[in-house]
Amino acid sequence: MRKEEVKNISATPLNAPVFPATDMYFKDREFLNIVYETDMEMLKEIVPEPLTVTSNLIKFEVINMPDSTGLGSYMEAGHVIPVEYNGEAGEFYLSMYVNNQAAIASGREVAAFPKKAGTPNLYVDNDVLVGTLDYNSLRVAQATMGYKYYRMDDEEAKSIITTPQFMLKQMRHYDGSLLMSELTRSQITDVKVKEAYRGPARLQLFEHVMAPLADFPVKKVVDAQHIIVDMRLGQPSQMYNYLNDNN
Repeated sequence: MRKEEVKNISATPLNAPVFPATDMYFKDREFLNIVYETDMEMLKEIVPEPLTVTSNLIKFEVINMPDSTGLGSYMEAGHVIPVEYNGEAGEFYLSMYVNNQAAIASGREVAAFPKKAGTPNLYVDNDVLVGTLDYNSLRVAQATMGYKYYRMDDEEAKSIITTPQFMLKQMRHYDGSLLMSELTRSQITDVKVKEAYRGPARLQLFEHVMAPLADFPVKKVVDAQHIIVDMRLGQPSQMYNYLNDNN
């Protein structure tokens, strides 16, 4: 293989890259969002400066992606924290547990999504929308929401989906020293809202050392959203470099 050809390979292995070099577009991407009150001090302890936590309303989300360009069909679940950076409101993506190797690799290597392996699920059980997350053999989260109870305004749903996303990108040299440590910003684009609903909901979190969602206890569920869209992932950009003392 010539040097020029190597540069055009999207990822390793060279003869079967773990993800393709393609524009990631999602059809019928389905969100279950459970917004709940939790411990404000726990949020402040985990969110990195210079982000500022703006509320104790954290979001547990389960996402079903049945038609993703280049990645196929998969699901993910995790925690999202409301923050602000330089006056702009957004969400800090703390964790994403994913059941697709290509999505984990591309999310970490190309973007800055904090993805690791897990087994999320999203399905309808009679009159209830159910979202679960298992880590290996153990259940770590279970959410239930009344199925399509109240219609939600499409523009509000779009604003929720397009909230700016802040993430930590961290990479190391071969000797273990930091090669990259920065905050990034991205934003979902080209959103077409297909369905959007609210409903009553409950959320249970279970203690687990490697999937510590229960570190943010559920005090009160305040909102639950079920949103289905077509959309495109935005390109991440650096907004703060921890290795640069001149920020």
